[in-house]
Amino acid sequence: MVYLSRLKVILIGLALISMAFGAPNVLAAVPGAHILFRLDTDQVKTRRLEAMRDQVRTLLRDAESRISYSGLVVSGLTVQLRIGDPAQVEAAKAALKAVIDPIAGKEGPVQEFALDDSERGLLKFTMTDAGAKYRTYAALTQSIEVIKNRLNELGVADPAIQLTDDGILVQAPGVADLHSLAQTLARQGRLSFQLVDTSTPVNDAVNGQAPAGSSVLYTLDDPPVPYLVEDRVLVSGDSVLDAEAIRDSSTEQFVVAFRLDSKGTQRFKWATTRNIGKPFAVILDGQVISAPMIREPIEHGTVQISGNFTVDNAKELALLFRTGALPARLTIVEEAR
Repeated sequence: MVYLSRLKVILIGLALISMAFGAPNVLAAVPGAHILFRLDTDQVKTRRLEAMRDQVRTLLRDAESRISYSGLVVSGLTVQLRIGDPAQVEAAKAALKAVIDPIAGKEGPVQEFALDDSERGLLKFTMTDAGAKYRTYAALTQSIEVIKNRLNELGVADPAIQLTDDGILVQAPGVADLHSLAQTLARQGRLSFQLVDTSTPVNDAVNGQAPAGSSVLYTLDDPPVPYLVEDRVLVSGDSVLDAEAIRDSSTEQFVVAFRLDSKGTQRFKWATTRNIGKPFAVILDGQVISAPMIREPIEHGTVQISGNFTVDNAKELALLFRTGALPARLTIVEEAR
């Protein structure tokens, strides 16, 4: 009995479809290394629901009249809250109309969230199947753009990228180290700058006494070093315009230098001016890569971070910063030649 890997089945299927419809057989025409990624669709939905929760909070805060509410949480695929005064339910629904209005999808309007107000005072916004599919497709499309940018930056010749049902198939002919390429393409690259919370000893936080609004994150060291970090993001990687790995002339160590856009520059100036003497954490994919002290306002929008990087570490970080973050995790399903 012959067993075929999932990747080979996909390749054969795509080739047969191509032959049946008379389309060019791109996969057969470009032999070489292949990587199959699967998108973490659960993370896509979770992040959308968290963004939805924050949107609800903002809309109610900005409503013309103050609306009292409580219990704003994400539960499963639902964002729910309770309106304190039954007389304000209709005003709350009007303020939140934008979150249930249809959005423009590839094949027409999509009802992303459905409202259930059957229980008195309780508003429940549940993600629909169509909404989940819309967000998954959008995340796959964005992931492909990030992968294309990374392949281009790495100088990979003649790559081919195709969508699968829940993932992405990448052909990279001529690549010698396929595993390293797969690892680089799969890194999320989510960069953020967040203040270190010094109000509570980090060991107390590790033992379950972290204050509300802060979380314990760890470094990549062995053993990992814990930091108590405020959840509020001061500046995100979305503001990075360009990045490069350079050698610091004063320390002879490799660092990553990057430029921020105007919004990021103003935000960074604001944050560093108000927090002189406090440490802030540079966080990549949920891990602290550096936690320097803010010694003076950073006003020019050019930032340099260090972290005992090797030249390869620094170059990879600069690549991730330049090409942007993936919208959700990609898991490497298969690597094949």
